[in-house]
Amino acid sequence: MTMTLPAQREAEPRQTRRSKASTLRQNLTGWLFVGPFTIVFIAMLVVPLGFAFYLSTFQKALIGGTKFVLFGNYAKAFSDPSFLDGVWFVIRFSLVLIPVQMAISLAIALILDMMTTRFAKFSRLTIFMPYAIPAVIGALMWGFLYSKNFGPIADFFAAFGATGPDLLSKNLIFYGLLNIVTWQWAGYYMIILYAALQGIEPTLYEAARIDGASQWQIMLRIKIPLVAPALVLILVFALIGTLQFFNEPKILQPLAAGAIPQDFTPNLYAYQQAFALANYNYGSAISFALGAVVFICVYVFLFATRKRGSFLS
Repeated sequence: MTMTLPAQREAEPRQTRRSKASTLRQNLTGWLFVGPFTIVFIAMLVVPLGFAFYLSTFQKALIGGTKFVLFGNYAKAFSDPSFLDGVWFVIRFSLVLIPVQMAISLAIALILDMMTTRFAKFSRLTIFMPYAIPAVIGALMWGFLYSKNFGPIADFFAAFGATGPDLLSKNLIFYGLLNIVTWQWAGYYMIILYAALQGIEPTLYEAARIDGASQWQIMLRIKIPLVAPALVLILVFALIGTLQFFNEPKILQPLAAGAIPQDFTPNLYAYQQAFALANYNYGSAISFALGAVVFICVYVFLFATRKRGSFLS
């Protein structure tokens, strides 16, 4: 009895050391895989954001040079009519665009979920394809289609002796951009909703049919409520993306004949301040102010839906 106790005491530290060494090796292996991403993440995102915030706390003037103003640029941004008008535009654009995108993507996903033929696979690929096209190429393509001089839409109306709508004019640019963004993103959101529909247990449909439910009732009472979390997800994605609207109006700006001014959206305004006027300090402040607007809008929506988990359930 006296001989076994010291042996046990010596064995316990050895096991502890082996356990610590094994844990250390596992941690090192994990950091080996995560390390490259962490370095790139810090170098390409964290450091530029930190430097941009640093720039936003200064103000450059012809008289007096650069001076530290802390949040002075932010106060200027939230009282700047150009920035506020841009924010109001993207909010109005979001209120129209997001419901349209969600309705189209949900309708397509529901139709494809009911199809069992090979044509369904081809349809999914075709509908998703616009998302795979770079935004620059897509905007240039639609700029050609919208052209009132040589575009196919203008030629189609001219064949009937009529004048086609100028979707690059100041009065219709809102709807022209609405069409482009919906065309590009509806397929991506459709894939998310289709994946959610495929995850629903088929026995729910069988039980509903036994109870006499029609396809329409199954869609309204089972499918849509069960994909509500996916709808919330794409709504958040769409809200964040729309509030940061930049690519399409920037590409179409030279073609729109004054319909897209430099302060059309907050991102366009920040780009103009930073790279056209070399006002990097104010441009950085506008970018962070827009980030604050995006955060507040998303937080308000998530806060409003936190109790029931979804706006449809």
